[in-house]
Amino acid sequence: MCTGACAKFIAVPLYVMAAVSIFCNIMLFFPGFETKYSSEDMDGNPRITVEVKYMAGLIGGGIMVLIPAIHIHLTSAKNCCANRCGMFLSIGFAAVGVVGAMYSISVAALGLANGPTCLWKNAFNSTDWGTPFVNSNGAYLSDKEQWDWCIEPKDVVEFNVGLFSTLLVAACVELALCAIQMVNGLFGCICGTCGKEGWKESLGELVSLLRSYDKVVQTCAF
Repeated sequence: MCTGACAKFIAVPLYVMAAVSIFCNIMLFFPGFETKYSSEDMDGNPRITVEVKYMAGLIGGGIMVLIPAIHIHLTSAKNCCANRCGMFLSIGFAAVGVVGAMYSISVAALGLANGPTCLWKNAFNSTDWGTPFVNSNGAYLSDKEQWDWCIEPKDVVEFNVGLFSTLLVAACVELALCAIQMVNGLFGCICGTCGKEGWKESLGELVSLLRSYDKVVQTCAF
């Protein structure tokens, strides 16, 4: 497969994964599909899970992946790797995507491990807002009976687990695609063009370069 076509194949899924990441991050600000918790949190009352505020899905898996995806797509516009400069730049853009995806993975994993912020009944048998699973090291994920500890927002554990899991999977896909593009961009930068005509052009450029070098050497010799 031509490296240009491969770049296009990579760019399209990156658009989808970036959109999914942004959507998940935005939805996490509205636990229970209600807006009142975000409003209360803005007033200084902790209602939103801390990891949501790190904006990993919006910034890391979203913007930091979306921009490289656009460049990678534009590089593949001619369906050929003739644009060596574009392919070379795509390596750097893909590296930015890798960093963004890794940030999203880290925050999503942390959000799953610590659990959601919710109204729950504490050890003193009184209800309070907090993060009841923060010291469980993610053990609550396999014990659904503990999920009933959270009284409000309704089904907030399922809500957080579902969205953070989706965010984690999307970020893993983004990481893999951006890493592949770094390798693809390197090959595209080296090969120059695709197909027989492209290779002839590259060979012609190499011959011309060698001839110019030979002339310089001869000139210096005299």
